[in-house]
This record gives sequence, structure tokens and C-alpha cells, in this order.
Amino acid sequence: MSASAGAPARIRLLRRASRRPARGTPPLVLLAAAAVALVVVLCVAGSALAPQDPSAQELALSVSRPSSAHLLGTDALGRDVLSRLMAGARTSIAGAVAIALGAMVLGNVLGVLAGYRGGWLDAFIMRWVDGMYALPALLVVVVVAGVLGGGIVVAVGIVIVLFSPPNARLMRGATLEQRPLPYVEAARGLGLSGPRVMARHIWPNLLPLVVANTFLDFAYAIVTLAALSFLGVGVDPSSPDWGRALADARSLLFDNPAAAIAPAAMIVLTAASVTLIGDHLFQRLGERGQGR
Repeated sequence: MSASAGAPARIRLLRRASRRPARGTPPLVLLAAAAVALVVVLCVAGSALAPQDPSAQELALSVSRPSSAHLLGTDALGRDVLSRLMAGARTSIAGAVAIALGAMVLGNVLGVLAGYRGGWLDAFIMRWVDGMYALPALLVVVVVAGVLGGGIVVAVGIVIVLFSPPNARLMRGATLEQRPLPYVEAARGLGLSGPRVMARHIWPNLLPLVVANTFLDFAYAIVTLAALSFLGVGVDPSSPDWGRALADARSLLFDNPAAAIAPAAMIVLTAASVTLIGDHLFQRLGERGQGR
């Protein structure tokens, strides 16, 4: 999923969350938090908790359906699907975290600068944003990563740059709403520098938007990295990864459907859970900022 295609949907989610009344923590959010906690545990200790060596091959066994020895069966090389699913969480999630945080930092800096400074700097940043929106993000990553090489690190770096324009546009609009408010005028009147006004006064008031948008970026990043791995970009073919496992299991749908269903379910579950948590945090932080 490209960053530009996801921007309108992201704005709709944020606006919808801001209109919802708070009534404690919904059960669905608690379930989402439990799912994310499970994924975090797998990221930290997935390889250690795996019932078998994720890289061990049983070529004589080849592909097999779920059994007592292999709860999710084995893939075409006889590797335990459950073990590779658990070990693959680290690769799948670490890249998404780096993308979400990197895009947040770059997009926030550019967006707040453009909204607060205005003038030629605003025009320059927004023209860059418009140009980035015109690019087919997934195709750009495939081409550039294929030419430069470098594996997952290069792919993550490119995706960070491509995810930043929606953040910059969103933060610019929010900063433009804050700039004429009395507290900003008071800070200027006290002689505070522009960077201090932006960092110490404007940006903290945008924190609910920043948090929710970062969670949404994380969800989009999981799907994007899975798509890149599915296409064979970034992750080494031998590394356990959810997107790569889904690609390898395409030909096994009739022999062992669990090999394809399990990684796909983990990708969907993680992305949906993070989106729900981000939605809930946006609402709660927004209410705290309004003094409720």
C-alpha cells in the first residue's frame, strides 16, 4: 500500500476518532493490546520460544500438513512453519517500527517548519510533498532497492522517505491551526526563538495527532514491508519473515494451507490491532488536552 494512497483514509480515521465519546477502554481495544503484546514477545524472544530451529530443514519430509510434531506443518524445504512464524516477527516488526518512527520525525520536522515559517520554505516543502505524492511508492522502492542493493536497510530507508510526505502535510495543516492562537503569540512576545516555540509549545499540542498518525504509519509499514518481502525485495530469502513466508507458501495452498494462512493472519492481526490502539490513544490524548 502506498503512502499517498493511504493518506485520505488516514485523515478520515483521525477525524472519526476525534468525534467519538470516551467510555473507558473498549473490549476490542483490550484484545488488540493483547495481540500486540504477543507480537512484542515474539519480537524479543520468538527464536528462543520456537519449538524447533527455524532454519532446520527436513528435505525427506518436505511439505506436510499440521501434526503433533509440527503444529502448522512444514514448508517445501521441510522447515517448521510455526517456528519460522515466531522467529519472523522480529524482522517484520523491527522494520515497521523504524519506518513509523523515521517517517514521524522527518514528517513532523518538515510539517511544523512549513506551517510555522510559511513563505518560500512552506512553498518548497509542499512542492516536494506534491512531487512525492505523484510517485508510485511501491514501484519506487522495488526499483531503487533493486539497483542499490543493501537489503532491508536500504528498503526501510526508502520507505521512510516515501512515508514522510503525508506526515508533513498533516502536521503543516495542524500547525497552521495553532500558529494564530494566543499561546503562540504570547511565546513570541516573550522573545522565544522560533525553534523553541515550535518544539516546546506547538508540537506538544499536536501530540495526539502525532501518536495516532505514527500508529497508522506502523500499520501501513507492516503491510508495505510484507508486500516488498513477497516481491523478494529487502529480506534475505533464507531469513524468516512473514511476507517472505507468504510468498514461499503460494504453491503450498493445497498441500499445507496453514503455511500461507498463518503469516497472512499475523500481518492482518498486527496491522488491525495497532490501528485500533492508535485510534483509542488519539481519542484519550485529545480529551486530556482539552482538560476533560
